Amino acid sequence: MSGQSSDFDTEFRRSGLTIAEAETELGLSGRHIKRYLSGSTPPPKLVRDKVRDITLSRAGKTPVPNAAEAFSFIDLFAGIGGLRLGFEAIGGKCVFTSEWDKWSQATYRRNFAETEDHVMVGDIGPYGADPSLIPKHDVLLAGFPCQPFSLAGVSKKNSLGRKHGFEDVKQGNLFFDIERIIRHHQPSAFLLENVKHLKRHDQGRTFEVIRRTLEDDLGYKISFRVISAAPWVPQKRERVFIAGFREEVGFSFDDFDRMIPPEAEWPKLGSIFQSHNEIDAKYTLTENLWKYLQGYRLKHEAAGNGFGFSMFGDNDVARTLSARYHKDGSEILIEQKGTRPRRLTPTECARLMGFEHGDRTWDTSAVSDTQAYRQFGNAVVVPVVETIARYMEPAITRMLAMDRAAEKSAVRRVRVG
Repeated sequence: MSGQSSDFDTEFRRSGLTIAEAETELGLSGRHIKRYLSGSTPPPKLVRDKVRDITLSRAGKTPVPNAAEAFSFIDLFAGIGGLRLGFEAIGGKCVFTSEWDKWSQATYRRNFAETEDHVMVGDIGPYGADPSLIPKHDVLLAGFPCQPFSLAGVSKKNSLGRKHGFEDVKQGNLFFDIERIIRHHQPSAFLLENVKHLKRHDQGRTFEVIRRTLEDDLGYKISFRVISAAPWVPQKRERVFIAGFREEVGFSFDDFDRMIPPEAEWPKLGSIFQSHNEIDAKYTLTENLWKYLQGYRLKHEAAGNGFGFSMFGDNDVARTLSARYHKDGSEILIEQKGTRPRRLTPTECARLMGFEHGDRTWDTSAVSDTQAYRQFGNAVVVPVVETIARYMEPAITRMLAMDRAAEKSAVRRVRVG
């Protein structure tokens, strides 16, 4: 992408224009606009200037600060920090982290250089009970526990006769810690992440409770979308993302497709593989485990079921990496010529989840392979979150500008009074 096209893409995002709005405002077809955004065609100066004028106009004739300049966020149910990486990519500063698992905390601390004003805690309970303990922040991020809402989690709890969803007091109700924190701090915006099945859980009633809580009770304007990771990493992983803003700033996921790379550019598994001499023999399945998985698959195929291992090569896209991957690796086995298949290594999992991406590296040495597999299986795909953060950035910028203006106005009224 040329420098002009890259600048145009940034300015277009800051303007908050949708493609449909841009067609009207610029007098261009959506096809032309998308070419300018992708960098395949340099945008004319007249078009660049018009978009810049719209950006300034929507900000009340004053320059719009980049959201990267001044916003803070908190990272709840943080795991190993995938949501944090996404919003740090647009310049946000994390001021508070909550993650109960000690092994995830160890990986998190290993990979983030903390400052004196950053707070990291385990149990969210005391902070949900008294949100004033949490620092003031502009944006709230939360990948709240998904087990009560996932297909696997619901199936397991049903088989054990245990409650799930909002009836699961231990995990399901952790959503309401988020609700209490939002109610107290009234952040400018939030982004929540969960499994795709959340929308369908309990015939849609669970999601409806979440929607009513965020929109009707808290008054936020929300938009949500199920997004696949396949355009960014070689994995068919789908998650639902719920974005909310305290005021109407024109945000919607309806135009998110323009952020998705062309399908011809979607990566394949070969792009994440380590070289053969980097892979320890311990990642190759033992003879006994390989015989067991083959027998298990044959048994279920004979019964007409689809259960069993899945084998992949360089030009494939993997299934969803799960937290159980450490057990046998059966959902993503990598074929090897002349020998048994192998698991992905933790480094390859870091790449599959986008924690190692571009120039970014990821250190898994603070924990065992078992813990690393669990952590990646529970994580978000970082390039997906980075893309969502960039997509939200113009709306965050507008919301922050409104907040700053309101704060200055309140200060002036106090002084005059």
